[in-house]
Amino acid sequence: MNSFKTHSSHWGAFSGRYENGSLEVRPHPGDPHPSPLLGNIPAIAHSPMRIRRPAIRRGWLEGAPGHAQNRGADDYVEVSWPRAADLVAKELQRIYGNFGPEAVFGGSYGWASAGRFHHAQSQIHRFLNVLGGYVSSVNTYSSGAAMVILPHVLGPYDHFDRKSVTWDAIERSSELVVAFGGMAIKNTDVHGGGISAHIVPRTLNVAHARGARFVLVSPLKDDFPAEVNAEWLPILPGTDIALMLGLAHVLVSEGLHDRQFLDRYTVGYERFEDYLLGRIDGVEKSPDWASHICGIGVDTIKTLALSMARARTLITVSHSLQRADHGEQPVWMGIVLAAMLGQIGLDGGGYSYSLGALGNIGKHQLAVPLPTFSQFKNAVSDFIPVARIADMLLNPGHEYNYNGHAMRYPDIRLVYWAGGNPFHHHQDLNRLRAAFKKPETIIVHETAWTSSARHADIVLPATTTLERDDIGAADRDPLMVAMKKLIEPVGEARDDYEIFSEIARRLGKFEEFTENRTSREWLTFLFETTRKALVAGGHEAPDFETFWERGEIRLPLKPDDGRPARAFRHDPFASPLQTPSGRIEIFSQTIESFGYDDCRGHPRWYPPRAEAEDDKSRFPLHLVCNQPHQRLHSQLDYGDFSRSTKIKGREPVRINPADAAERGISDGDIVRLFNARGSCLAAAVISEDVRKSVMQLATGAWFEPDNAASDKAMCIHGNPNILTRDVGTSQLAQGSTGQLTRVEVERFVGELPPVRIFEGMTFLDEAGGPARRPATNRSASSTTAKDALRPEKLILTHPETEQNNP
Repeated sequence: MNSFKTHSSHWGAFSGRYENGSLEVRPHPGDPHPSPLLGNIPAIAHSPMRIRRPAIRRGWLEGAPGHAQNRGADDYVEVSWPRAADLVAKELQRIYGNFGPEAVFGGSYGWASAGRFHHAQSQIHRFLNVLGGYVSSVNTYSSGAAMVILPHVLGPYDHFDRKSVTWDAIERSSELVVAFGGMAIKNTDVHGGGISAHIVPRTLNVAHARGARFVLVSPLKDDFPAEVNAEWLPILPGTDIALMLGLAHVLVSEGLHDRQFLDRYTVGYERFEDYLLGRIDGVEKSPDWASHICGIGVDTIKTLALSMARARTLITVSHSLQRADHGEQPVWMGIVLAAMLGQIGLDGGGYSYSLGALGNIGKHQLAVPLPTFSQFKNAVSDFIPVARIADMLLNPGHEYNYNGHAMRYPDIRLVYWAGGNPFHHHQDLNRLRAAFKKPETIIVHETAWTSSARHADIVLPATTTLERDDIGAADRDPLMVAMKKLIEPVGEARDDYEIFSEIARRLGKFEEFTENRTSREWLTFLFETTRKALVAGGHEAPDFETFWERGEIRLPLKPDDGRPARAFRHDPFASPLQTPSGRIEIFSQTIESFGYDDCRGHPRWYPPRAEAEDDKSRFPLHLVCNQPHQRLHSQLDYGDFSRSTKIKGREPVRINPADAAERGISDGDIVRLFNARGSCLAAAVISEDVRKSVMQLATGAWFEPDNAASDKAMCIHGNPNILTRDVGTSQLAQGSTGQLTRVEVERFVGELPPVRIFEGMTFLDEAGGPARRPATNRSASSTTAKDALRPEKLILTHPETEQNNP
């Protein structure tokens, strides 16, 4: 019998065993709340969605005139690895030689693996930098607006607030937590690089038992765990800053704002107060004004403000709030509100951006560095904000503003993507489809036939994390895991390092890219970074082989000393913030100097520009497009846990009973959501946990158009990004606005199109012969495989209860 081997994922450390054609997974024994997402992993071994051989799009291979217009609707030809590598090398030589590195866009999103070496983003960027560089992207879809506004007003992103408030502090000291956007447990299931212990449910329960009070500000009731009985304020989507302004108005009118804190630790409060009290525009941002906008009662606003001033209060702002029009504003205003309370730097009080958005935020920091695979230096200075890829491809040479700079989109001839699925992350998918028809060549490394792979010219089969050795480690998590290979590569899949090495060899860059190290030698080399730091700190420091044999080691943590917020509060002159003033910038002269009409020098209310006024009557419902609970982004949507949550093969969309009744929609009906950009099908779930006039459809369903040749296809599987708007949050950040959109919904009438996205692909031979379906090892939908994947099974195979497993 094969023994279990240690491994790790973004949603939890685990061990696995492959035996008799099945992969069995069990969570780490030290994890108090293992994620059910582990139930998606076993499908990796056998799914027909896996890419088994290199494949070339027929139109590109034949060089047909206007072939790019057929991307997404063309046939594919399977070829050998030598043929595929030759084609990639030749095309890179052509583009770099004729147009330079400024014509190459290197796309990746970093979530492909929890491993430190087989990190797709590092691999592709290192490879392209060896060739001369590439046009890059900055920031993330998750937090694009916050990553730009926070450095101006509070300090470097992921520094001040995200490293100052811990779950331990909440457990021992917080009296009131006001969570704008909530702290959904499903989000804390994951963290980039891995998570060995899911502690948030226990922490919140302990704090609640101690008497801490939680207030949820969200249109969705389950954006906070039910066990802590959070008070639900069902706000209208996109209006949180109006509520914050109303709360601030109460603090000022009641004389409860902390003037001493504002004078000592902030700049520009007076200019903000002039706006708040209507001295500038004649409009007081009172509770009455706020209530009219956000839908929360006047008395509720007043009572909450008074409670915040009388308790040790923590204000949190979720990722979701800034993925919308003017998303910079609630992040900034949350800081201002916390400063007015004067509690920043106090234990369990103050402000934290995105606490609860990822599993390790709020944990203690590591005391040693983690291994990192060098990407080298990019010789190309051109970049785009990550969510502006369609703009770039559709509008080469077009000017736009970003963070105080006048920018110009480069003319991209080749897109090289490894790790990530833009047809999940990006908005307005019909527009993205049009954008993907612009480059001369698109090359993709993929594990499965996602929509991104189906819109590429050259598709190279990449291994998953299960098919290679690696080192699993993440910031704020004390466990470093030996990620041991669990299965042999599926088909002819190769890891990214092997693929890039082979192409680099053809381009005369092999030694520069690999430094003549094998993958195993790289693991040993990278491990030394952490081992040497352990030695220097006087900690146990096993060599690599000892670590590998053990399967894991514990890393030391820094103490919970409230840093750096505590240090700033203690002495703002000795420990200033990394802002222009060294203090919290309630008014930013830098931002004001940019002259943007959609992001001025202090936080303010901007009416949503998401839809024109006449669209409110045509599309009266708000659609919240949040993160799924059954997968990480779109990863492993073909996994059994993800597929078990679908209804009639489609994603569920939650609808308030009143809105459903008005439209004659019943629970389980297949419905059509639509607006001016497109439409999708989904399965209705009637729920009181969604505010009236709001629907919720999670992202991540693999995009399946009803007509791949149509310019305005309908997604029959339930991807909400066919409906979202592809515009930036503001000229400051140009972040994603994909969280919210307006739609109408109706019962679907007619013959229901079948969902076939998980049926695999057929291919032509190189002579254009008849299509054939690739052989698979064994269907992951078999009864045996499904039983092995059940979340209940995962609990039964937990080591502590294994004796009860029949």
